[in-house]
Amino acid sequence: MSTAARPRAAALVSGGGTTALNLIEQDRAGVLGVSVSLVIAHRTDIPAVERCREAGCEVVVVEGPPCAATSDRVDELLGQRAIDLVLLAGYLRHFRVGPWRGRVLNIHPALLPSFGGKGMHGDRVHEEVLASGASRSGCTVHFVDDEYDHGETVLMREVSVDPTDTVATLSARVRGMERIAYPEAIRMWVAGRRSHDSPL
Repeated sequence: MSTAARPRAAALVSGGGTTALNLIEQDRAGVLGVSVSLVIAHRTDIPAVERCREAGCEVVVVEGPPCAATSDRVDELLGQRAIDLVLLAGYLRHFRVGPWRGRVLNIHPALLPSFGGKGMHGDRVHEEVLASGASRSGCTVHFVDDEYDHGETVLMREVSVDPTDTVATLSARVRGMERIAYPEAIRMWVAGRRSHDSPL
């Protein structure tokens, strides 16, 4: 683990970077509990790359097909930067947990275990929620294991589903809750680590 005053975090992105930018903003405001010191993207042409660089964060692109060599490169970067916590922020590739077990968090735009699993991300999740007739949705922050959307839940936050909702309106409501829930879960992780590290 890093010996810095605050744990060092890396955000892994695959899209617009909205989640990562929220975490960077919370970090800059001094209320996140970790320092978001690295962003890893899997393509150069996604909006998150430029947006996170403009926000003053180091961004490294690790291109290539999902394979052991690509995972090795990601592991190498995390190790080189002395990363303590990995934050999946709309990352659409399977993350090889390996030595990072217990130190990888993900946020999912539904109440797991419902509407989760491989291929369930973005608008598809909200489409499935609306098609099901569910009256509640929300977001789940969980530890990452070797299965999609499967690891231990850290916290859930709910939103209501209105009969008049569209994918766009439900998505906006869930995103608003995600902006609150992910930083809260990160602070819980930090508090738990400090408690674990404290002498009896």
